Amino acid sequence: MLPKDPVILLSVVNTKLRDFYSDLDDLCAGEDANQTTLLETLADLNYRYDAAHNQFV
Repeated sequence: MLPKDPVILLSVVNTKLRDFYSDLDDLCAGEDANQTTLLETLADLNYRYDAAHNQFV
């Protein structure tokens, strides 16, 4: 389960993307996370998923 706090979520998601998952789809499937909710939550912090770097920037 991913953290609810948006700032902690950002850190955890980027770490998991770097260390364990090849892309956002894999992360959401592996963590049983709703991709739309994840994108919206991090967009509220002005972060967008960058597929080329496989991280939120």
